[in-house]
Amino acid sequence: MKKFAFAVLAAASLFALASCGKKESDSITIGGIFPLSGNVSVYGVECKNGIDLAIEEINAAGGINGKKVVLVSEDDEGNPDKTVNAFQKLTTKDGVKIVIGSLTSGCTKAVTSRAQAQKIVQVAPAATAPDITAAGDYIFRACFIDPFQGTVGGKFAIENLGSKKAAILYDIGNDYSVGLTENFEKTFVALGGSIVAKESYATNDKDFNAQLTKIKNSNPDVLYLPDYYNVVSLIAKQARAQGIDVALVGADGWDGLTSNAGDEVLNGFYSNHYAVDSTSPAVQKYVAAFRAKYNKDPNAFAALGYDSVYMLKDAITKAGSADSTAVKEALKAIQGEYVTGNLSFDAKRNPIKAAVMLELVKGGDGKLSAVYKTTVQP
Repeated sequence: MKKFAFAVLAAASLFALASCGKKESDSITIGGIFPLSGNVSVYGVECKNGIDLAIEEINAAGGINGKKVVLVSEDDEGNPDKTVNAFQKLTTKDGVKIVIGSLTSGCTKAVTSRAQAQKIVQVAPAATAPDITAAGDYIFRACFIDPFQGTVGGKFAIENLGSKKAAILYDIGNDYSVGLTENFEKTFVALGGSIVAKESYATNDKDFNAQLTKIKNSNPDVLYLPDYYNVVSLIAKQARAQGIDVALVGADGWDGLTSNAGDEVLNGFYSNHYAVDSTSPAVQKYVAAFRAKYNKDPNAFAALGYDSVYMLKDAITKAGSADSTAVKEALKAIQGEYVTGNLSFDAKRNPIKAAVMLELVKGGDGKLSAVYKTTVQP
């Protein structure tokens, strides 16, 4: 009798474990780390909006391999230490094997080695520093890298703006800003231009007048500002107040200026990952869906988040599994049309795709918008 009871109990236990396993396998959990608060929260909030939209669409269409996708997200406030805490929580408590994030290069790099060591697939939507993927073959990104953006900016200044003399004002303590500066300078000089002034500032500085005075005296015909929109808006106001009326050029960190700046950024151009006014059917479909859900236009960070999810969907579908090693191998072979371009990965798991240059213009309603100017191929 005791043996019978024990056998029944054991069978019941095995059934319960199997049932639990089945329940867990009914969904695919993806971790997300974003700056949902803090100085660069506009990036994190918009990226998460794009991710949420993609997951909603995928689940409405039946999920991935019949399984619903669930996002567990954490706010790192744009702070690398908090990125580490968020990563540890997601990978231990929540048990995720796939993570999207973080957004800025510094925060993303804080966890790439951990992701590689733990065989966690990490997709960085917008971290553009060159060494992001150096930690190993589990690290991917959806965006192009800083050398390409810096090259695009330098080439655009020479070939499209006809510039010959450039000034640069950059954050010496920000890897993003430093990387863009190095590659803009290299390209601009290689194409026949000269750097007439190169000034720096510290992160969190608010007064740039001393540097701008030196820049004005150098008489440039273009000013390169490789920083985020909140800093660029301050610099632009102070530059225009000093009578520096030349063209301003920057990179994707400018995304957000249209709702956080004024006329001071007119005659401004920046490289970005896609143009909301593109005639591409993929872009038009995405923009329409985003507008319907959020009642506004999606910025590049929303598009990159959206693409990150669909890249993972395609990889998981191809792999037939959400196992991180299988997904990693499938991601390497990804090639297809996404919102931010026709994408494939190079040997370092950086995407090969075009960049667009956008121009900041003022509409008849007095509002700023960023409109398509030109495309630069890799």
